[in-house]
Amino acid sequence: MVDYSIGLDLGGTNLRAAAIDRSGRMLDKISGATNFSEGREAVLNDITNALAKLRDKHGAQGLAGIGLGIPGFIRMKEGIITGSNNLPYLEHVPIRDEISRRLGTFVILENDANAAALGEKWMGAGREVDDLVLLTLGTGIGGGIVCGGRVVRGSVGMAGELGHMTVVPNGNPCGCGNQGCLEKHASATAVTAMARLMQLGEELSSKDVYELARKDDEPGVKAREIWRVVGEALGIALATLINTFNFPLYLLSGGMLPAWEFFEPHMMRTVRQRSFTYRATEKETSIAQATLGNEAGLYGAAYLPWIEK
Repeated sequence: MVDYSIGLDLGGTNLRAAAIDRSGRMLDKISGATNFSEGREAVLNDITNALAKLRDKHGAQGLAGIGLGIPGFIRMKEGIITGSNNLPYLEHVPIRDEISRRLGTFVILENDANAAALGEKWMGAGREVDDLVLLTLGTGIGGGIVCGGRVVRGSVGMAGELGHMTVVPNGNPCGCGNQGCLEKHASATAVTAMARLMQLGEELSSKDVYELARKDDEPGVKAREIWRVVGEALGIALATLINTFNFPLYLLSGGMLPAWEFFEPHMMRTVRQRSFTYRATEKETSIAQATLGNEAGLYGAAYLPWIEK
């Protein structure tokens, strides 16, 4: 009987789940839509059915457990989600215990970015280190901190909300109630907002802004200025993280990475300017792109039952 676990990555519009064995080999993967418009019970059924399909195919006897990677603030002791704008139907629902009851197996609930950081440590760019920080650059910005091979969660499970670090005092207002959060200055949403302000287009995506930046015309100059702002904001955040942790590895992942060539020089210039620790340890400190893409969360969620049980 194969010893395996199941990881689930739940997003605002879809879910993905994978059966992964102890060596990190992905045995099976499925994906589907989440019916949030149909209410809480429909979402719980979607999750349960996806997990049960993998369990039934690969056998309940060898299943070590299930890891659920879900966006939002996680209260680990209670096994509930709070502060998740994308998943309002699941807020304050005892989702960990409910899924465990329905499937009769060990379940761990984890923030999706924390799961992605753990996945990169297990099977991705962080395999050679035990300490790393991951920033996920997407619609918002998530973060995960791994120390000694384990996720840093804080006293209740809400550590690692790196997208809400202040990088611009009195900067753009954020839905969290703060001003100048990293995700309001360096996320895909921030990029599209800046593009509108600079009259590059009303409906541009961050990918469109990246394509504009490749052109040698006036829109290209404006687009490259946007990526400068992104790079400097990320640089401030990374400098703070490096000064705080002195870890060997800081990873960036997500849909913004194609624009790396435009924001990375500004990011690294700012890191060097603002972090003495980085200047003193540049040979021992790496800032790099993550390697697992959107599968990092699946690997990390699946890894949880083995290290937390």
